[in-house]
Amino acid sequence: MLYQQTTLNCQGQLLDLARPKIMGILNITPDSFFDGGRYQTEKALLIQVEKMLSEGADIIDIGGMSSRPGAKLIPIEEELNRVLPAIKAILKEYPKTIISIDTVRADVARQTIGAGASIINDVSAGTIDPDMFKTVGEINCPYILMHIKGIPENMQKSINYDGHVVTTVLDFLIKKMGELRDLEVKDIVIDPGFGFGKTVDHNYELLKNLSSFRILEVPILIGLSRKSMIHKFLGVTPETALNGTTALHFAALENNAKILRVHDVREAKETLMLWQKLQDTPML
Repeated sequence: MLYQQTTLNCQGQLLDLARPKIMGILNITPDSFFDGGRYQTEKALLIQVEKMLSEGADIIDIGGMSSRPGAKLIPIEEELNRVLPAIKAILKEYPKTIISIDTVRADVARQTIGAGASIINDVSAGTIDPDMFKTVGEINCPYILMHIKGIPENMQKSINYDGHVVTTVLDFLIKKMGELRDLEVKDIVIDPGFGFGKTVDHNYELLKNLSSFRILEVPILIGLSRKSMIHKFLGVTPETALNGTTALHFAALENNAKILRVHDVREAKETLMLWQKLQDTPML
């Protein structure tokens, strides 16, 4: 039987993943694919954080730079000017909040953890900033390791894999985890990277085989919320993709996902509660 890590040390707070958790997305960017531009003031930001926490979010994931397909890197000073005041405002109002920072930059990781954030969520797996892994080892925080093919600016332009997408992603994560372990990074969460250099079919192959990633013996995060694998397949828009998102969240929970990264916290929490009730109900 495989051992699986079930706790993360979030700057002194222990996050127990024996039961799955909800990560609420807070994009403080003008150009994110679904909610860009909505939370540009402190008041709007805090209203949204209060809403997500009251609906059951266990983690608030702050993004200061869009990682949507085609997005370009912004100056580091601009990213810091977005995320640092947000961290300060949130922790002033809700001091126990576990905050993750969606960034690909080592200096942003260092400064935001210093400001009170707890987790680094890096969609590039250290491929954009060569100092990221070393920095995470030095600041000793949980790290979300995501597979990506290319960079956000070009990841969807030429998608091909020499082998099967599941084994390719798994091999990539195994290699990167080895590098992190060599730097004594203790708390790692893996993310297969739905939509990051994958076709719709690739995404469904990864979701169908999500349990295969248990071999890594670390928690699995999935980011499916309102993505193109849902709305393109169904022929709807991101704004009308909540029902499809909920369906795939249940499938992900069935396949060992431990963190759901979501735009819609209440709906994800209800899905999780129903799934958990099913797990806790004995068979006759």
